[in-house]
Amino acid sequence: MSQTRRLAAILAADVAGYSRLIGADESGTLERLKAVRRELLDPKIAEHRGRLVKTTGDGLLVEFASVVDALRCAVEVQREMTARDAGVPPDSRIEFRIGINMGDIVVEDGDIFGDGVNVAARLEALAEPGGICVAARVQEDAAGKLDLAFADIGEQQLKNIARPVRAYRVVTAARPAMPQPSSGPALPDKPSIAVLPFANMSSDPEQEFLADGIAEDVITALSRYPSLFVIARNSSFTYKGRAVDVKQVGRELGVRYVLEGSLRKSGDRIRVTAQCVEAETGKHVWAERYDRDLADIFAVQDEITEAATIAIAPAIADAERQRAMRRPPANLDAWAAYQRGLWHLGQANKDDNVLSQQFFRQAIDLDPNFAGGYSGLSTAYILAVTQFQTRPIAELQELAAPLARRAVALDNTDAEARACLAVVLMTRGDFDAVQIEADRALAASPNLAHAHGVRGVGLMLAGEREEGIRALLNCIRLDPLDPLVSLRLSQVALGHYSRDYEAAVEVAKRVIQSYPDFPTSYRTLAAALAQLGRLDEAEDALAKALALAPRSFDMYVRGRPPWIRAEDHAHMLEGLRKAGWKE
Repeated sequence: MSQTRRLAAILAADVAGYSRLIGADESGTLERLKAVRRELLDPKIAEHRGRLVKTTGDGLLVEFASVVDALRCAVEVQREMTARDAGVPPDSRIEFRIGINMGDIVVEDGDIFGDGVNVAARLEALAEPGGICVAARVQEDAAGKLDLAFADIGEQQLKNIARPVRAYRVVTAARPAMPQPSSGPALPDKPSIAVLPFANMSSDPEQEFLADGIAEDVITALSRYPSLFVIARNSSFTYKGRAVDVKQVGRELGVRYVLEGSLRKSGDRIRVTAQCVEAETGKHVWAERYDRDLADIFAVQDEITEAATIAIAPAIADAERQRAMRRPPANLDAWAAYQRGLWHLGQANKDDNVLSQQFFRQAIDLDPNFAGGYSGLSTAYILAVTQFQTRPIAELQELAAPLARRAVALDNTDAEARACLAVVLMTRGDFDAVQIEADRALAASPNLAHAHGVRGVGLMLAGEREEGIRALLNCIRLDPLDPLVSLRLSQVALGHYSRDYEAAVEVAKRVIQSYPDFPTSYRTLAAALAQLGRLDEAEDALAKALALAPRSFDMYVRGRPPWIRAEDHAHMLEGLRKAGWKE
């Protein structure tokens, strides 16, 4: 394969609202597009000495030797398209968006690559339907040579382009610049995502099925999360083989987030890249790259699907909380108030816990049939009692339990509500019921980290330490950035204390290193060190446990909550007495 480099003007174009047109009249739209290309595009490209590099369903890529030729071609195409569709209803018009850039390109077997091409494609996404968007260099080269006006739209941070690009819109008398109309369905009342087909960037066409399989599996896996609205494959795969603008996808499908990816094969290895983008702003919510050997292609597909899915859902949840935090409290709807509550809950301190309760109550007031408000408020009460000791223990059953049951009654398929109810049941020591509710939550949403964590704590408190620790570690793997991960790690340390003091010390020290203000781990560390005979270190850890959280010490050491078995409490007291605790 031979490669050459040259400077060229690149024109990228696509049809605005293509999916909507196809959905309304597939055969008619395709026939009209064929006629447009035959009667207008091909003749104009030839007239202005352009070379059609390739077509992509609803789009095309053209190379010109000069900026003047590219702009003349673009302006004449847009002018004649306006005339052709003058009598056509607005929703049925075929309107092109065109981007033009001047830059260095790599030519290989007739195709063209490089930043010059990528910038042209991104500029096309900025153009209005029926409009033209160009780079600053194009505007400079055309100045004084063509009777055109340019509207400066400033520096643009284009996706996958390292440097900002100054862009201009071409303004003509026939088509003045105007805002792009919004179209498509309204956004759902919970975070919504479309998973686009992954692009096969390798030279091996057989990898197409692997790229499609990964995207399909991610759609299926994300659909198991009750907190997400996921567009079905049939709709998202209409974008296959097209250069897409995520903002347009978001409008056309009515989603807030778009996941796109690509696959490359080199020898016996593949590289899959994926990124989740907020459609309205173009902001990256999450991005990752996976390099794998192709020894077992189906195992690789499963592994990448699981890894991507586990990462995407928490990333979207965090983005939703950040969006809610940017809105004034008076302007919140039930979902946004719920997200504000979750944000404060995740700060893991008593003051934010109080604020979280206020926002969860606001969510309930705004929508009494929204299960999330009830499960969120129940969780806030549970943490107020068990972690911060700001509410009496009696409120676990008086307040938290009815709220959790109300959440399940409103939506018995809500995995978060089921997991919340499992926690309530655990606080009264009903460990068999905990497992039933945790299993129901996991049946609805197998990768819900919270449900794995509740199941693990329930098993551990019931005496099944090893299985409980495994479930807790799985919870941490599923959501390693959970603001409450310190609680999960401290529970792992406590689980090890029952039979492996060295492991308990190791995990407790890891928690303390990352979360030095979290008191539970100091108690476990003090008891485990004392059991190992390391009394000086144990005394120091005990002093910190007492100084950091005397109320917590009173509740868990001087007292015994109903979810702690008598034999486990006695074992902890034994270690703390050896560490120097005086009752």
